[in-house]
Amino acid sequence: MTEFSTEDLSAHARKSRRRSELVMFLVLAFGIWPVVAIGFVAGYGFLVWMYQIIFGPPGPLGH
Repeated sequence: MTEFSTEDLSAHARKSRRRSELVMFLVLAFGIWPVVAIGFVAGYGFLVWMYQIIFGPPGPLGH
């Protein structure tokens, strides 16, 4: 069985933490935030659509 020194363990821990932070960044940057952004834009579009159904489209007052 091989024994590790404290420097080896801390280097391994730093590498492991760096990898987990990179994975977390990639999940956020390419997974969660695009879904949140699309949901926000879709929600805003839905609100505008509902507003126009209730109050009519924007423009000059009709004749």
